[in-house]
Amino acid sequence: MIRHETLNPPQHLYPINEWKIIETAYYEPFLAQTETIFAIGNGYIGMRGNHDEGRPSFQNGTFINGLHETWPIVYGEKAYGFAKTGQTMLNVTDAKQIKLYVDDEPFYLPTASLQLYERVLDMRAGTLDREVLWETASGKRVLIESRRLVSLRHRHVAAISYQVTVLNADAPVVISSKILGNQANQVGEEDPRQARGFNHRVLVPQVHHSRNWRLLLAHKVANSGMTVACGVDHQLTTDCPYEAQTEDFEDGSKVVFCVDARPGKPIQLIKFISYHSSRSAPCTELAERSERTLDRCMRDGFDALLQAQREYLDDFWSRSDVEVEGDPALHKRPAGELQQALRWNLFQILQASARAEGTGIPAKGLTGQTYEGHYFWDTEIYVLPFLTYTAPRVARNLLKFRHSMLDKARQRAREV
Repeated sequence: MIRHETLNPPQHLYPINEWKIIETAYYEPFLAQTETIFAIGNGYIGMRGNHDEGRPSFQNGTFINGLHETWPIVYGEKAYGFAKTGQTMLNVTDAKQIKLYVDDEPFYLPTASLQLYERVLDMRAGTLDREVLWETASGKRVLIESRRLVSLRHRHVAAISYQVTVLNADAPVVISSKILGNQANQVGEEDPRQARGFNHRVLVPQVHHSRNWRLLLAHKVANSGMTVACGVDHQLTTDCPYEAQTEDFEDGSKVVFCVDARPGKPIQLIKFISYHSSRSAPCTELAERSERTLDRCMRDGFDALLQAQREYLDDFWSRSDVEVEGDPALHKRPAGELQQALRWNLFQILQASARAEGTGIPAKGLTGQTYEGHYFWDTEIYVLPFLTYTAPRVARNLLKFRHSMLDKARQRAREV
């Protein structure tokens, strides 16, 4: 039996709020857990709750529902009816990372002098927000405000707002926005639930180019033949003078913004992200789709995505919220804790299923690679009653996906 030590985070660092998950200090011992707790997704795209700067991390993870590699299952002794091929959901191109330098000093959470820190998963707004006040070694006070979302309305879209304000001095500021291919897949040698490792390059580059502030990467999965494209584009808003340069490198690209920051003048970078995948479409076609998605994002803007996200969730909660009443003393838990936990679980069901058209619900949603991203019939049986009453369109899509596999299931039944 697999046993893990229970980790209870300090309550003063994670105060109870019925509509939010709040972290009031950087707490590295809870890093792996918070990457899952603060994960955001829409059923097609899933992003772990990594910090914007990319380090430190337990696993920098971005996942596309249904995108997988195949591999031969090796048995010590074969027998009739044994499965021959395994599938593993992949960690795809990482477009979340934005690195910050002030006076050429990198912002690195474990060593930074933090005067303020708060990270919030807002279950009404559908965003992951972070606010940090950093005092550099030279005494410059830097306010860093970020907001990340994976759109529930627009299946192929994610976006990040990253705003930097030097409060008390002039300073050279560098913001480096990256797109990184060939990400590591999680491996658990002693835990059969964890994903397997690969001894070959899984994502084979097919498209890699940049134009102005737009970056594109597309890959073909080595054995399964599936394809995936990721594109990013940027908008920078500031009254400070700046220059920008685009650089390509092996397995990635970046746009580097060099800004002469002025006291109290914000520097806001908006990063739009698009993902498209297919079982058979060529990478060039997916890259074109990503470009069209980015064109719409650049035209409509970040605020339109935020508004659409809020409207979607207002509708969801109006039909789906469950309110906990009664005396907290009777269940020996702090007031509001059960309400917070229940809403977080409902929110996770939404994030795992909302735009899962043509796919199922992975056992851990799109928060990580546990169980290799497999769909289990018992998981969906538990989830479907809730979705049937609150999101019938989503329930119908899941049932259509299951129905589409019946012929293969009958074929497999005849084999065994």
